[in-house]
Amino acid sequence: MNDEQLLRYSRHILLTQIGIEGQEKLLASHALVIGAGGLGSPVALYLASAGVGCITICDGDDVDLTNLQRQIVHRTDTVGKKKVDSARATLAAINPEVRVVALPERVGGERLDALAAAADVVIDGSDNFATRHAVNRACVKFRKPLVSGAGVRFDGQVAVFDMRRRSSPCYHCLFPEHGESEDVRCAVMGVFAPLVGIIGSIQAAEALKVLTGVGEPLTGRLLLLDALTMQTRTVKLQKDPACPVCSTPGD
Repeated sequence: MNDEQLLRYSRHILLTQIGIEGQEKLLASHALVIGAGGLGSPVALYLASAGVGCITICDGDDVDLTNLQRQIVHRTDTVGKKKVDSARATLAAINPEVRVVALPERVGGERLDALAAAADVVIDGSDNFATRHAVNRACVKFRKPLVSGAGVRFDGQVAVFDMRRRSSPCYHCLFPEHGESEDVRCAVMGVFAPLVGIIGSIQAAEALKVLTGVGEPLTGRLLLLDALTMQTRTVKLQKDPACPVCSTPGD
């Protein structure tokens, strides 16, 4: 690190759990962020400010006026522009040395596989089960840690799925793809603005912990937040031995 980096990241370096070694890991890391909305906004902001070397952001939508109530990476003057371009401009203003790859598309298939394979951590801030399951399959396939979050109304949740640990469940173990879960869109149900900020910030924290190897990530645990009462609870998750996505013969 040069002198400017030592100063910029000094508050991380002062943490004995991170130090210079941990900060250097962040500078050399590549994070894939799915979605540049309510969750992806704080995720991207904190990853960039923390010095994650390369951040790839995928989102096919344009910035809408209704987004600005909670999607804090965007600005009024970017309404009508691609969300990823709006996010890239904001992140560049915060930390110009971070490389931001902006992909204005809803990635899937081989494209998603290639992106997941190239990343050190994947953070899912999407708003639909189809995307979440596609991201989960790619992360299982390439054994990439996945930080998953969701938030609607006043309720939020965060979990980490890390196939580098044999005991870790995957997203499908928690929410089977053909189960009874239904997409709940904030466009219909509403969302408390700070909720996605809180959940996205926790996702960023979990991603930074995964990248630096500090602390104990939420692997195998689901953190639930009720923002109306500001109460949290943590549920232990079990790996499904019959999961069609992550189970292997002999498990």
